[in-house]
Amino acid sequence: MALEMISLKSQREIEAMRRAGRITAQARALAGSMIRPGVTTHEIDRAVRRFIEGHGAKPSFLGYGGFPASACISVNEEVIHGIPGPRKLKEGDIVSVDVGAYIGGFHGDCAATYPCGQVSGEASQLIQVTQQSFWEGIKNARKGCRVSDIGHAVQEYVESFGYSVVRDFVGHGVGAKMHEAPEVRNFGPAGHGPRLQPGMTIAVEPMVCAGDWHVRVLPDKWTTVSQDGSLTAHYENTILITDGEPEVLTVTGDGAYV
Repeated sequence: MALEMISLKSQREIEAMRRAGRITAQARALAGSMIRPGVTTHEIDRAVRRFIEGHGAKPSFLGYGGFPASACISVNEEVIHGIPGPRKLKEGDIVSVDVGAYIGGFHGDCAATYPCGQVSGEASQLIQVTQQSFWEGIKNARKGCRVSDIGHAVQEYVESFGYSVVRDFVGHGVGAKMHEAPEVRNFGPAGHGPRLQPGMTIAVEPMVCAGDWHVRVLPDKWTTVSQDGSLTAHYENTILITDGEPEVLTVTGDGAYV
């Protein structure tokens, strides 16, 4: 997308996004704390909605494009956009929670994958690699770098473990709208796309499959699963491009990211 389409946030707008990001990160942390055998995904979604609304914000996802819940909760081979319901979590599941909160005219957006009880070594490594790939990517989220430098670093790190990066869904700009320019891919060559500038706010969100990267959308038109049934993980934060290191905006009041 052309650079002139990318919103550069003012200091006032950045403060508003920090507020939205803090509520979003706290909602993610709450969801993560609830993940244990026997809990339903609906119970987690209900708690997330109550928390966000209790802080004067609105769940960004509720009704977005017709999505029927406040959180996307995706289990095992489900990559993203899982619809909460009566499903009870089981020991050994891995659970991805994606949440957003809208307040003061701006959105926060973040996600993480959590273990349910004791999980396999493979599942644990997949979660860790996916999370670390985010941090590897944002080493390139600096003034003067190009957007594709982020995704290139994500892909190199993920593939060094024999995993694959989903191609059909990508990160994005975030601000007054849930999805803004630029598109932030988690794959591809470096050196392409708009140059990063201070004031840009983007959601970087690696989506990783233990097997092949191809995915398919289920008949509910939302839930997206790995085509080969392999385990998947998802990790996301909203970040701000600065004159120096990028700032993670989806951070809880005590400085935690997950």
